[in-house]
Amino acid sequence: MKILLAGATGVVGSRLVPLLVQAGHEVIGTTRRAERAQSIADQGATPLVVDVLDAPALRAAVTETRPDAIIHQLTDLAGSDFAANSHLRIEGTRNLVEAAKAAGVDTMVAQSIAWLYAPGDTPAVETDPLDPSLPPYEGVAALEAAVATMPRGVILRYGALYGPGTWYAADGAIADRVRAGSMRLTPAWTSFVHADDAAAAALAALDWAAGPVNIVDDEPTISREWLPVYSAVLNAPTPGVARHAAATGRPVSNAKALGFGWKPEISSWRDGFAEMA
Repeated sequence: MKILLAGATGVVGSRLVPLLVQAGHEVIGTTRRAERAQSIADQGATPLVVDVLDAPALRAAVTETRPDAIIHQLTDLAGSDFAANSHLRIEGTRNLVEAAKAAGVDTMVAQSIAWLYAPGDTPAVETDPLDPSLPPYEGVAALEAAVATMPRGVILRYGALYGPGTWYAADGAIADRVRAGSMRLTPAWTSFVHADDAAAAALAALDWAAGPVNIVDDEPTISREWLPVYSAVLNAPTPGVARHAAATGRPVSNAKALGFGWKPEISSWRDGFAEMA
């Protein structure tokens, strides 16, 4: 197939390009920065410099390339700018979906997040509601609603991404916070997924049925469990316990993805963190 990969130089996109090429697909990878185009070409894909917030330019590019499917891995988190990321999710996704429809593209696979479920006593599954009180909700809800209007829109709800190039890398933002002593041990839930496994899921999802799918590892955890392990890997002091902290978040189930045949190569964050040592 001819695949348009929007966000080909990001954490997941840069891992996904070689997977798609190795699978025999013709890949067109987008970036909004011309200086990043060569890195896409070096991986065997055709670079396309376009800003998805420029709707006319994006529509022209998609119409000209006429891909069989679009994979949406766009984020804008430089400098932890969550407002910019939400804007990209809303406007960028709308533009991408409209461009896809105008070019007759039926399939879109898009990146979403798995830590937005409403509170509950059991691991969250895809039919559980999202929590509108959480800050990312507006952007995520808009992204998922737009992708759901595609003839076949697959929404990948990634867990907390870790691995090289992520915030959890040894040189990432979370590592900096641990070293600075600004993290605390709490009963807050996190469901992780290694970025390599997220990329593998995006490749596999080209053959999946429409709808949301949780992409997380097999071991949801609370910060009281993972932070001491992570801190030890960084050779940083173990954070202190946050007194009277209430449980937040919710464990997330990956049963639906497993049913589609996806299985994380790194089944637990414990093994993934150990590889950082």
